[in-house]
Amino acid sequence: MKLDEIENQQSLKNQWTTVLVPEENLLNLKLREVIRYRDLIFLFVKRDFTTQYKQTILGPLWYVIQPLISTVLFTFIFGNLARLSTNGIPYILFYYSGTMLWTFFEKCFKDSSDTFTSNADVFSKVYFPRLTVPISKIFINGIGLLVQFMLLLVFIVYFFVIRAPIHFSFKSFLFPLIIIWLALLGTGMGLIVSAITTKYRDLKQLITFGMNLWMYATPIVYPLSQVPESYAWIFYLNPASAPIELFRIWFYGAGNVSAQMIVSSLLMTAIFFFMGLIAFNKGERTFIDVV
Repeated sequence: MKLDEIENQQSLKNQWTTVLVPEENLLNLKLREVIRYRDLIFLFVKRDFTTQYKQTILGPLWYVIQPLISTVLFTFIFGNLARLSTNGIPYILFYYSGTMLWTFFEKCFKDSSDTFTSNADVFSKVYFPRLTVPISKIFINGIGLLVQFMLLLVFIVYFFVIRAPIHFSFKSFLFPLIIIWLALLGTGMGLIVSAITTKYRDLKQLITFGMNLWMYATPIVYPLSQVPESYAWIFYLNPASAPIELFRIWFYGAGNVSAQMIVSSLLMTAIFFFMGLIAFNKGERTFIDVV
């Protein structure tokens, strides 16, 4: 190679404006970069929605079929056979709302926990903020929740017309706060699991089994008022209990959740979400070597 060519290459190197270096600070969550890639989040949402229902007959109606079937089963087993109290709330309203909120929380948790393993092929080929993937999952799950919530409003109007013992509160307009609460909790915990499952794949089997048990430790098929005092500590340790019970209080005027349980759940949600972001930030640096 001629001397002048070498000098030209050296001059080009000196003109570089962007240099990529390994990021050492785990607290650098690159949130500004995520905001710049907001169009990519929209594309992920559109892709997932289209792929999920492209060749289906009922399409988005599947969003409400699952909670409706669960509501019918819970009504028959826990309402008619076991005779569990619902604090005077009609069975369909009680079980449907609990199933709706739990499904949203569970999907946020599971989708974010599969971020690395499900997207390894894409992550290994092109760079973009990895956090855009779990964020897009929150939005796609939110679409399903919105469809389910519209059906719940139909049920509420029906029982209101027939003068069922439900008392609608204006606090119910704060419903989006409960959704954000559950989304941050489920996503934060899922991000922690996602960072761990890159090395330990069998943890996914444990998570599936654990989520089934977790549901019955959450007031989905029974109200908190039916829980004995000796077991109340379990629901203080379960951050998903407070938002679900609070939803029923706001929309139906029945339920019981203490301020201490609400504060405890909010603190745990903030801690899990912050820890999840840090674990995810750390895991994305090395996951491609072990996935």
